[in-house]
Amino acid sequence: MTADHSDLLQGTLEMLVLKTLSFAPMHGWGIAQRIQQMSQEVFQVNQGSLYPALQRMKGKGWIRSDWQISEHNRRARYYELTAAGRKQLATERQSWERSSGAVNWILNAVPEPEAP
Repeated sequence: MTADHSDLLQGTLEMLVLKTLSFAPMHGWGIAQRIQQMSQEVFQVNQGSLYPALQRMKGKGWIRSDWQISEHNRRARYYELTAAGRKQLATERQSWERSSGAVNWILNAVPEPEAP
């Protein structure tokens, strides 16, 4: 992943995790894999970024976790979205859509013709 992609991901990681967990509870490795899959391999979430983000979100009450047995018959911590997390996802999505729309307006702007 290039530096440009990691900068974008760092700024939006919590939103991407919340969206991923809106589908189903998952363990950390599954969250990282799902984000990579949904982004068509553009984003690769490293464990050093993911687990601190999960702890921050847990501390804010956006997610909760418990130990379960994974699909590979191993004990893993599964994370699940809370009602507060769903509300936060809606807030972050609205903010993202507004910000990304503004960036698109700037990128698609054409120079105004110079006055004669």
